[in-house]
Amino acid sequence: MSRLRRLLVPVAVAGVAAGALAVPASAAPAPTCDTTSASYTYVVLYQPGASQRTVDTELAAKCGTKVAYYPEIGVAIASSRNADFADRIGVLRAYSGGKDVAAKAAARAGLRSAVGMLEQTESVAAGDDLSAQQWDMRAIHAPEANKVNQGSQSVTVGVLDSGIDAKHPALAHAVDAGASAGCNTGAPDTAAASWLPTTSDHGTHVAGTIAGRDASRGFTGIAPGVRLASVKVVNDDGYIFPEAAVCGFMWAGKHRFPVTNNSYYIDPGMFYCRNEAGDAAAYEAVRRAVTYSTEHGTLNIAAAGNSGFDVRTQTVDPNRPHKVDASCGILPKSIDGVVTVSAVGYAGTKSYYSNYGSVTVTAPGGDSGQKPPAGQGAGCPLSTIFNGGYGTKCGTSMASPHAAGVAALLASTHRHAPPRALSALLTAEADPVACDVSACQGPEQNNSYYGRGLVNALDAVR
Repeated sequence: MSRLRRLLVPVAVAGVAAGALAVPASAAPAPTCDTTSASYTYVVLYQPGASQRTVDTELAAKCGTKVAYYPEIGVAIASSRNADFADRIGVLRAYSGGKDVAAKAAARAGLRSAVGMLEQTESVAAGDDLSAQQWDMRAIHAPEANKVNQGSQSVTVGVLDSGIDAKHPALAHAVDAGASAGCNTGAPDTAAASWLPTTSDHGTHVAGTIAGRDASRGFTGIAPGVRLASVKVVNDDGYIFPEAAVCGFMWAGKHRFPVTNNSYYIDPGMFYCRNEAGDAAAYEAVRRAVTYSTEHGTLNIAAAGNSGFDVRTQTVDPNRPHKVDASCGILPKSIDGVVTVSAVGYAGTKSYYSNYGSVTVTAPGGDSGQKPPAGQGAGCPLSTIFNGGYGTKCGTSMASPHAAGVAALLASTHRHAPPRALSALLTAEADPVACDVSACQGPEQNNSYYGRGLVNALDAVR
């Protein structure tokens, strides 16, 4: 689902760590902490390799409690009731997405509602012929690929999303409970209740596109032979906060998933700026986690976004009132090594809602204005939903798992290929799509709308 940028705070963090170690806990005066206000979760930056003691000592001294600590990347997850916790730690080192959302709840609710409308599920009647409605699979030659290679069970795709319904007839064969975890607290929880879906079928829909298989209904995903790990990073309110993403990428890297799918942007974004208070900590925490996963063999694939703009020319964050410049990016897709996927509809042209400008490849995400012929389904891709059912959704969220499924086939046919090699194969075997409007810039082989082209499942297994 990185740009190897210079770390934002090594000197400052080193100073804090050294100070924390230099003063015995018994000599430090007890802090006056808020015990009644709402508690929020923060990502907090340390030097990679900083000790647990260093983290525990500083957090306790500044009215925080450790939830999790990832020493490999120097990122702690902490909770605090103190409104000034980030100020105590340092605003370039600590950030809470939940606290930010609470402060701007009314404005954010409208944006979240708009996203929900685009990706709303439309159920499909039980008696329908599902294979005939899978135009998206035919567009990338998945049926032909399935006849050659359906993917290897030794390949696990991490679905960082809202959870996967492991009892769905098309998914029960694929979901690996032992590799699944809930990450919404920032610490991995392997209890089934933490990674199963609750309020959203989004992750279940994504999972079906990657590896679904239901012969009784004629439904087949791109790589039905691979395994799926449900890594739940979306909370019941529909938010993906930095601490959940950090946990998810660390889980993927530690379990060496060859591929992850990330059909989201990290809230409350949209853009995080490396030089801005608060944002800097979130950006760096996610960057470190993504980089860790990449270095441990994971190719991360992410949706381009559904705002319909060129990400390179944005000057204002539509979700938060701050300026956007070259130091800003949408997470996780702006991190080096992440494959970014735009969406096309049935006609093969960019979906009206799809972001563009920094795109690696494109894939079917659907478009209500590009309708298939009668009998070939709706304009949005069909996949698995709650209660063993099937339904359609549109969005770059639906395009991204098409690319992840093809990457899973590549990982099956090129065992132990590192992430950059898989990414190179994915782009080399994509079918170039030429620009069709003036807003699209670049040659057929690599342009702002379609990147290197439409992913091709058949080429991945030949």
